Amino acid sequence: MGHRHDPEETLGQLFERGLKLRREVLGNEYVDSSLNNANDFMMALQHIATEWGWGYAWGRGTLDKKTRSMVNLGMLTALGRLTELRLHVRGAINNGLTVEEIKEVLLHATVYCGIPAGLDAFKAANETLKDMGKVK
Repeated sequence: MGHRHDPEETLGQLFERGLKLRREVLGNEYVDSSLNNANDFMMALQHIATEWGWGYAWGRGTLDKKTRSMVNLGMLTALGRLTELRLHVRGAINNGLTVEEIKEVLLHATVYCGIPAGLDAFKAANETLKDMGKVK
């Protein structure tokens, strides 16, 4: 599976592992754009997202990337974070989820989060899947 967190791991090591995973899931174009467009102020966020979000959380070995994508879609639906949901729909496809599996995750989240949250998530996911040529 993945890497088990070593408490002695440095932030630089977390960043490098996180950057590799981030690129695998979100694609080089998105990651390069995020890093290249970050000024000094925004680079702090790029570091924490890459080190802790990707290097630490995504880099742990217990859950595979496909499962982590499913969890992310549910949480992002609950939080109403549609920009991130669109991004993670792309990542979910990259991690091997099918359109049917994404639909099931969003249906499940709709039951627990409510119709308005589910409606927004379905619309955002549908736009992204259309852009990717995965649905008509």
